[in-house]
Amino acid sequence: MTRTGIRLKAPAPGWTVDADVVVVGSGVAGLTAALRCTAAGLRTVVVTKARLDDGSTRWAQGGIAAALGDGDTPEQHLDDTLVAGAGLCDEEAVRTLVTEGPDAVRRLIDTGALFDTDPESGVIQLTREGGHHRRRIAHAGGDATGAEISRALVEAVRLASLRTIENALVLDLLTDADGRTAGVTLHVMGEGQHDGVGAVRAPAVVLATGGMGQVFSATTNPSVSTGDGVALALRAGAEVSDLEFVQFHPTVLFLGADAEGQQPLVSEAVRGEGAHLVDADGVRFMLGQHELAELAPRDIVAKGIMRRMREQGAEHMYLDARHFGAEMWESRFPTILAACRSHGIDPVTEPIPVAPAAHYASGGVRTDLFGRTSVPGLYACGEVACTGVHGANRLASNSLLEGLVFAERIADDIAAARPATPGPAVQSAEAPGPLLDPATRIEIQRIMTAGAGVLRSAASLDHAADALEILYRSAAAEADQDQGSAQGAAQDIAQDAAHDTKEAEPGVDAWEATNLLLVSRVLVAAARAREETRGCHWREDRPDRDDAGWRRHLVVRLTPERTLAVHRTESASFPPVKAQREQ
Repeated sequence: MTRTGIRLKAPAPGWTVDADVVVVGSGVAGLTAALRCTAAGLRTVVVTKARLDDGSTRWAQGGIAAALGDGDTPEQHLDDTLVAGAGLCDEEAVRTLVTEGPDAVRRLIDTGALFDTDPESGVIQLTREGGHHRRRIAHAGGDATGAEISRALVEAVRLASLRTIENALVLDLLTDADGRTAGVTLHVMGEGQHDGVGAVRAPAVVLATGGMGQVFSATTNPSVSTGDGVALALRAGAEVSDLEFVQFHPTVLFLGADAEGQQPLVSEAVRGEGAHLVDADGVRFMLGQHELAELAPRDIVAKGIMRRMREQGAEHMYLDARHFGAEMWESRFPTILAACRSHGIDPVTEPIPVAPAAHYASGGVRTDLFGRTSVPGLYACGEVACTGVHGANRLASNSLLEGLVFAERIADDIAAARPATPGPAVQSAEAPGPLLDPATRIEIQRIMTAGAGVLRSAASLDHAADALEILYRSAAAEADQDQGSAQGAAQDIAQDAAHDTKEAEPGVDAWEATNLLLVSRVLVAAARAREETRGCHWREDRPDRDDAGWRRHLVVRLTPERTLAVHRTESASFPPVKAQREQ
């Protein structure tokens, strides 16, 4: 492990909490890990950026995939996952997911999650989504699966009297003199038991911070998804991988070309129940493009939509499910129906305008099969992690299952290790990194949407990289000027920038913008390096998949010199993550 010495500019912690484990995030991954750690007798603290039930899990509509139905097997689930992953899945990780998944779902049910069942037999109802050859998606409340899972887990956390710190943005990892994890620093927003910057001291930290969809202008992710966990891990010296593989959900409600922020998702389950993708003339354009037509893997459907849009000069396509009728819409997809109607569209009587939008990060902080990262004592699970399960493109509804399965494995590993209380946290002598003016957040999003969105090319990615570099160097120059030691080259770049970037004061908006810039730079660096089209990474100038040269992973680190080190693996297999206990 290489320590970077880099941290966010923030006040010194004004309060401290001691624990055995701190879990950062309150989605399915975070709360599952926390509950299991607590059950093992570990003092566990959950830190979450908003309220306990405000993470990405709550927004998951479709469901959770597992081989629960008659005739289905983990082997078939594995095959579908490997196909979707376009040659880059870690087969051992996928096999772990699909074999442990069914029992993990049953334990989730035992925790209190109520899935939709057949009214006569009581058997869990299953549906299909893109890339699945069988009905294996369990859902709840029709299209409110994530909300139900979140409800059940939050209730279990409260019944267990588990200590939680809400409305808290995690800042940086604390380490001791040996480089082992010693906890995290965080900032609590608003009034409560704690306020301002503090620290949770613990020998084990579990990152379950969700995604980074807010790097793009339009996304299905909530506003809290600003890549905080990936950014923290990079500053701590951890490796990240596969960040170029951002899944754009094919069917997001189109609200206009200038719409920004979180957009309403139209679940893949709508297509699973028989909805058709059509153009303005009513032509089903996915027929003939894939054997599963509208139910092809998401990257193929997103590309099909984008191609048709380009051919016709259209801003969106349509999802036609008028044949469902009012009763089915109201019982099976009440959330989507309400969202559409709130924007003046009635799916019962008219097709839904849809277009792709940023949805899910297939890559993240690189881990082994027990969620261990390359930093001793630091774990990651859920969307923030790269376990190798998703490869170049996540199979629909595997995300909730991945969070569930690997959170349990992390908790079991921590409980078995019983890590000792860390030594005193060591403060780096390095000056903190530059903070971005919060106003740059929108600029980052527009740069990323234009240069690293669904359609990418060498030219678009070069432009994005240059624009992001100007933002970074401009902020660095301002920080240097504040310290009285500005570097001339950085000053020149800053002066040439199209805007007047100022060194921001420490605060939530500035920390989020700074995190967004860091993960954006990594994403663009990886996308520039991967000179092929694979999964959800679509290079217009490199339209073919190149297995001979690029059936490889890209691993990225942040160096102590604050540059990005991009390394290509020698094969499709990840090199092993050295066990934390051996470090």
